[in-house]
Amino acid sequence: MKTICLPSGQLIPVLGMGTAGLGEAIAQRENEIAAVRRGLDLGMTLIDTAEIYGEGGAETLIGKAIANCRSSVFLVSKVAPRNATQLGAIAACENSLRRLQTDYLDLYLLHWRGPVPLSETLAAFETLKQSGKIRDYGVGNFDVEDMEEASALPGGGAIATNQVPYNLQHRNSEWKLLSWCQQRGIPLMAHSPLLQGELLKHPKLQSIAQQRGVTVALLAIAWLLHQEVIVFPKASSIAHVEQNRAALDLKLTTEELNALDVAFPPPSEPIALLENW
Repeated sequence: MKTICLPSGQLIPVLGMGTAGLGEAIAQRENEIAAVRRGLDLGMTLIDTAEIYGEGGAETLIGKAIANCRSSVFLVSKVAPRNATQLGAIAACENSLRRLQTDYLDLYLLHWRGPVPLSETLAAFETLKQSGKIRDYGVGNFDVEDMEEASALPGGGAIATNQVPYNLQHRNSEWKLLSWCQQRGIPLMAHSPLLQGELLKHPKLQSIAQQRGVTVALLAIAWLLHQEVIVFPKASSIAHVEQNRAALDLKLTTEELNALDVAFPPPSEPIALLENW
């Protein structure tokens, strides 16, 4: 599995598994656990989850799935903005650790920015890092102005990543944020790589995928990997996990990349990260 180096020196896999929606239906639990374990077997050792997914249900499911192989997993979870105070984030992290059946997270993120001052959240993250409960921390859905503000605060220099919406249809981060982060060695994590399935219906993307003889999902994930960001599509079934893994081996040609730029043009003027999201 190809990896990207975080500012701390810790290596993170470029392709992993997302868990939004997992752990919410008892009838699907065993299938979901099997899917996660299949992904791990295929080298997709990055698992992204959050305390709000299924009100902790996704974390509980992941805890069961990785119980016998925690040391080989790069585990990411996120604190909800409502819990991101200095004391609240520490308590939220401890609850996530309990559900995940582990004593540390490889990466802990602020899910998105809320009303709590960033200084409080960063102070909590620093405390968690110093105590060994997290190895790195980062943020989610931050635009350039947010990143600049956070970076100037105590603890802000240790922000390891920014998890943002990024897919063929939503390329807002390419206007300024992507290059801002790359210049500082902060990799982006691309959430919603298939736009909650909406991209699968796009006729232009279907046409290009058909010409290549691959699925739309495979093409869309391979394109994101080409952008040198971290991708973690949802791990809902063994078949989907296996298909997602195949994207790592799909090399797009210059002609295909140009065709995708025509079908999904990058921003040509200033655009906010979350505009039209």
